[in-house]
Amino acid sequence: MDENTRIGLIGVGLMGHGIAVNIARRGYRLAFLEHPGNQPVADLLAIGARACASAEALAADSDVVILCVTGTPEVEDVLFRDDGVLAGLRLGTVVIDCSTAVPSSTMRVATAIEAAGGRFLDAPMTRTPREAAEGRLNLIVGGDRALFERCRPLLASFAENVVHAGPVGAGHTLKLLHNYVSLGFTAVLAEAAACAQRAGIESGVLLEVLARGGGAGVVLERMRPFIEAHDDSAFRFTIANALKDIGYYAAMATELDAARTTADAIRQTYARAAEGHAQSSVPELVDLLAARA
Repeated sequence: MDENTRIGLIGVGLMGHGIAVNIARRGYRLAFLEHPGNQPVADLLAIGARACASAEALAADSDVVILCVTGTPEVEDVLFRDDGVLAGLRLGTVVIDCSTAVPSSTMRVATAIEAAGGRFLDAPMTRTPREAAEGRLNLIVGGDRALFERCRPLLASFAENVVHAGPVGAGHTLKLLHNYVSLGFTAVLAEAAACAQRAGIESGVLLEVLARGGGAGVVLERMRPFIEAHDDSAFRFTIANALKDIGYYAAMATELDAARTTADAIRQTYARAAEGHAQSSVPELVDLLAARA
């Protein structure tokens, strides 16, 4: 893949905008789907990207279509609706799904794309909008190994770490496992910080004790600015999205007949917080739990 490869991006949101900027800056020919949920796109247009009015038109003029939408319902809608990706898909076009999705849906999507003559990779991402803007995302990729290697230069244009996870669906499975652990740790830390508030423990002391013991890690550092100073800029992820991801994990665990007792409890924590506060950031869970306890 080189600068002549035509890339179509669907989902120029908080994560997708950073992906789009980095793809365009690497010289790829970029088009994106017009959508009211997009971030401002003046900078993309200024560096040569162009807008498309429908997913069908976007797919018809792309060698690779990248999906960066909210979740499974949005993926299925943009692919299968009357003017969706499948309606315009050309023979050999590669569809790369960077969204978070339920793996059983991913398998159905891959089958439909391949039946239409396309190729498919699931490539969900981890990290935050800050790393997306910096071109430093992590990608967990499921699909044919040869196709993965062919697409690696494109993926590396917006990701720092690109891992081949296994066959189709492995990427989305590992993403849900990752988010379950990450958001699960976050819920535990938020509940502990809320309890510390009510017990009169100073936040600095709590953080010092955790950092020097078993509470140290990435989640603590992401939550630290909020616990210290109510600054949520390091963790701009909504409670609604956290609830969605935990729900997807629980659905996957149910399909696999895997243990999910802890997942159910974590999902209940986010579900209660989402009542009236769905668009609040995940770090704000600390204050919501302290108020409700």
